[in-house]
Amino acid sequence: MKSFVVIGCGRFGASIARTLYNLGNEVLAIDNSEEIIKEMSDEVTHAVQADVMDETVLKDLGLRNFDVAVVAIGSDIEASIMATLVVKELGIKKVIAKAQSELHGKVLTKIGADKVIFPERDMGIRVAHNLASTNILDFIELSPDYSILEITALKEWEEKSLGQLRLSTKYGINVMAIKRGNSISVSPNGEVVIEKDDILVVIGSTNDIKRVEQKAGE
Repeated sequence: MKSFVVIGCGRFGASIARTLYNLGNEVLAIDNSEEIIKEMSDEVTHAVQADVMDETVLKDLGLRNFDVAVVAIGSDIEASIMATLVVKELGIKKVIAKAQSELHGKVLTKIGADKVIFPERDMGIRVAHNLASTNILDFIELSPDYSILEITALKEWEEKSLGQLRLSTKYGINVMAIKRGNSISVSPNGEVVIEKDDILVVIGSTNDIKRVEQKAGE
């Protein structure tokens, strides 16, 4: 389990916070809107109303103990920059920041953001799945019920055949393809043995995919 702080819980930030929490992570949501915090309180580990322009408040929340900070503040560019600066100075290992424009993105990068996200190009849910585990390379929600996951083979899968792993029985997922270096095996049979660094493209129900992600995040 990882710990995340999401600063700014508009539609984009709330989407990330909820998804990370549903994947079994500890999530602290921060927003200056009392109404938004009330809505988020049952959907994350902790939800706090705070003025992100107040550096002292952010420091008092103990943010330095979190693994990842996601600065998802909307139209207030000054607040976005301030929050990014503060969480970076506090020593949070990975800081992801949302940008409104290319210029805003350049500023966030200059002040230390490890990754800049442009909402027009990145869906909140997809970003959250990628953050939740280093094994998760990509996530595509086909519908509310079914999703596709691109995942690096877990260590316990290595040197075992698909038949031995019985991923369909154990997790309810089906392997669509395996990427190995520059080659791709589509619809692999049960005799295919998983090797280190293999990338599996799997499909399954959203609940089953979530179980795989939780396993990958352990």
